[in-house]
Amino acid sequence: MTEEVDNPVLQHLRAIRTQLDTLSDRVLELTQRVGNLGIQVTQLSVRIDHLDLRLDRVERRLDRIEAWAASPV
Repeated sequence: MTEEVDNPVLQHLRAIRTQLDTLSDRVLELTQRVGNLGIQVTQLSVRIDHLDLRLDRVERRLDRIEAWAASPV
């Protein structure tokens, strides 16, 4: 009779374990995806910094051209 009482409880515990395993796998996957997003954000930040440097160089060149064009010959 004890087995009959324990059996539904054991089945319920097994179902809970299965759900926990599934959730654990999903959390691991999401953690990896968030880590990958962090890497991508860092890479984009570096690219934006490089673009900013390039834009500064272009602006300096334009300033020189404007100064040269405005100077009396």
